[in-house]
Amino acid sequence: MDTQDTSETRRVQGQVKWFDPSKGFGFVIADLGGPDILLHANVLRNFGQGSVVDGSTIEIMVQDTQRGLQAVEVLAITPPQSDSSVPLRDMVEFSADDIANQPIHPARVKWFDKAKGFGFANVFGNNEDVFVHVEVLRRSGLSDLQSGEAVGLRMVDGERGRMAIEVVGWELAAK
Repeated sequence: MDTQDTSETRRVQGQVKWFDPSKGFGFVIADLGGPDILLHANVLRNFGQGSVVDGSTIEIMVQDTQRGLQAVEVLAITPPQSDSSVPLRDMVEFSADDIANQPIHPARVKWFDKAKGFGFANVFGNNEDVFVHVEVLRRSGLSDLQSGEAVGLRMVDGERGRMAIEVVGWELAAK
């Protein structure tokens, strides 16, 4: 059975309802209403991310298929604003501008355990571990990281060594 359709694609803005990287998919709710839109992991990976945090604003190209609406391209993702979170002690002194002015370093995830709330990555060409906290991940619009995943890191020297203050998709790191 063919699940593809030759219908035109259209631009949709919405909100990520949920995304589960282990299942390989999630759903988007369009701002203008209508049925949920399937967001497959491969479409998200083509944008340079392996996950996206629930509640993120997302701009996508969608297509009608025999199985319903599906995202075929991610154009932009904006993480949800989280005013209620307690800032990490090492990040209190950094404004959004301070973070944005840090260079992006291409890195590979060594391991990340969502249940523990942290993990480590290595900048390419350097074996030094960089600490990645789950709250930094959420603020960056990501929900999880996979071992071996390529990402970009903005980093600072924290109390216990190098730590990520922002994690970006590979596409931004490669520029």
